[in-house]
Amino acid sequence: MAMIHFNEEGFNKALDSGKLMMVDFWATWCGPCQMLGPVIEQLAEEYESQDVIIGKVDVDENPELAKKYGVMSIPTVVFLKDGEEFDRKVGAMPAEVYADALDEALGNEV
Repeated sequence: MAMIHFNEEGFNKALDSGKLMMVDFWATWCGPCQMLGPVIEQLAEEYESQDVIIGKVDVDENPELAKKYGVMSIPTVVFLKDGEEFDRKVGAMPAEVYADALDEALGNEV
């Protein structure tokens, strides 16, 4: 599954699936968010064969989702499993940081 640009309905549907999710809360005007974009796309490709949903939520278009998840600064990447948050990374980080969180949740060797 390629990276998804979530709206609230799509996000809730993915959340209800109970699958592992990695969600980047971002905005078009945010420089660090723009730098993180290719990293998120790369991870979506790398984890396409695994049961992971990777996507982005534009906080300007979906302020209620940002509020629900307590996103105070962007970029913020939230990791969810079985509909519950289990990890969060605030600020742009190297791809390995996000991959390690995904691998740990998937039971892959880190």
